[in-house]
Amino acid sequence: MTTTPSSSPSAGSPSAGRIDVHQHILPPGYREQLIRRGNFAGSGDWPVPEWSRDGALAMMDDRCIGVGILSVSAPGVHFGDDAAARELARAVNDYTAEVVKDRPDRFGQFASLPLPDVDGALTEAARALDELGADGVVLLSNAGGRYLGAPEFEPLWAELDARAAVGHIHPTFLPAPLVPGLPPPVADFPCDTTRTGVHLTYNGVLRRHPQIRVILSHGGGALPYLAHRIAATGPLARPELTRDGILEDLRRFHFDTAMAGGPTSLPALRAFAASGHLHYGSDWPFLPAEQGAYFTGLLDGFEGWADGELDAVDRDGAEALFPRLGR
Repeated sequence: MTTTPSSSPSAGSPSAGRIDVHQHILPPGYREQLIRRGNFAGSGDWPVPEWSRDGALAMMDDRCIGVGILSVSAPGVHFGDDAAARELARAVNDYTAEVVKDRPDRFGQFASLPLPDVDGALTEAARALDELGADGVVLLSNAGGRYLGAPEFEPLWAELDARAAVGHIHPTFLPAPLVPGLPPPVADFPCDTTRTGVHLTYNGVLRRHPQIRVILSHGGGALPYLAHRIAATGPLARPELTRDGILEDLRRFHFDTAMAGGPTSLPALRAFAASGHLHYGSDWPFLPAEQGAYFTGLLDGFEGWADGELDAVDRDGAEALFPRLGR
């Protein structure tokens, strides 16, 4: 069963359809740089897609997506030089902001930050949120091999907390690949999402900064499935932590459904995620139309939804995070 239930907002007009919290943009200059560097997926096995506003809108109308929140995917904007990363972050954020400005009814923006350059990230976060009107920021799961709970990133978390910002964490390349030659999106990416979620939790980042709302990509990787294992064994290594405290902190996370709408992953997500913390994600255009439609069909056709639950995933939960995108 892969048809869309008539009770879902996805059955209405696009303007009242899903809010897609995991949709990507590739500004032309940025895409050219990825191709020139050859380092999107670490190999030629996962092509760098093209992006256009019209192509995005056509995909969104086809899947009854009302609004897509655009972000730059891995490998982000930092390629080893802080000054160049700051310049590239400004460029991709300015380009995305213009797309949103032209169609604020259909697009939102997660701004890119030049981590691990913390000073540059603080400056660009303030500029993007205050001047460009970004809906939040996108953070990669690790920055040059440093995970997001590391002490040097604390000033950024404090700044985002002061603004009650939304952060979308997208996976990037593991410091060492699981299987050399295998494109990272296949297995490395969900593993890195899991690692950074655990790192943030064990280091108490979300507990210290309760105003931040953090979305983990791809259903949080393996985090929902491993949550009780993480909580029960954590105090063995960190005696100051408790099982219930770890579970409480893990449930602070929000999750998107990009590539996570399958019949084996959804039960774990539904069992673990707090109410209103599960949101629709397409991963377009890195996930091509055929595969994206497959996962959306699995999501819509899942027979375990309670009344109104799919509406919350498709739109209602995201409206609470992003009031300007409300109906």
